[in-house]
Amino acid sequence: MSKGSSMTTGAVKVTISVPRHLAAVADEVACERKISRSKVISLCLQDLAAERLHRKMEEGYKALAEENLRFAEQSIDIANEVLSGRA
Repeated sequence: MSKGSSMTTGAVKVTISVPRHLAAVADEVACERKISRSKVISLCLQDLAAERLHRKMEEGYKALAEENLRFAEQSIDIANEVLSGRA
């Protein structure tokens, strides 16, 4: 994050170059929604950030599920030993 910017408030001026056809799409969306081109780009970035967070959370939950499965399998083995009197 650049100096002086904030995740929750404020805005940072950014100069970007995009292909003409994407600028045209941004302009069309801005016109349709009656918002600025900057807002269109901000909304797109928010969507990307949400997708990225979702992907990271999904990866974390999958890793946790695998860890829980390994723990459950080990616990069953130990429980079976105890119940069979081999412990």
